[in-house]
Amino acid sequence: MAVDWEFRDYVVDLLVAVGPVRAKSMFGGAGLYLDGTMFAIISDDVLFLKADGRTRGDFEARGMEPLTYERSGRDAPIALSYWETPPDVMDDPDALCTWARRAWEAARRSGEGRRRRRRA
Repeated sequence: MAVDWEFRDYVVDLLVAVGPVRAKSMFGGAGLYLDGTMFAIISDDVLFLKADGRTRGDFEARGMEPLTYERSGRDAPIALSYWETPPDVMDDPDALCTWARRAWEAARRSGEGRRRRRRA
């Protein structure tokens, strides 16, 4: 997973209407956060948006694929719940913001923004 920092900044600029999106480096890529919830990943200059049972069909209908990674000891790649953004959505800032809001909502539903409780 790698990210071109210019592409990362470009995507963050496109998402300004969504809210104060922050990018954090992670494993050579970047996670995009809104209000403490990660809703997107940039890997190899591709934007992947969080999907769940309510939104996954939108990605599948457009022929998009989930982000995957290889793990030692596994025969098949592991698919994450982050899906490639359709090219026409990347070309339309308003559509991108709509899809990003839906990804943020999916991430919130999945609980990714929850903070871990401290153990006593």
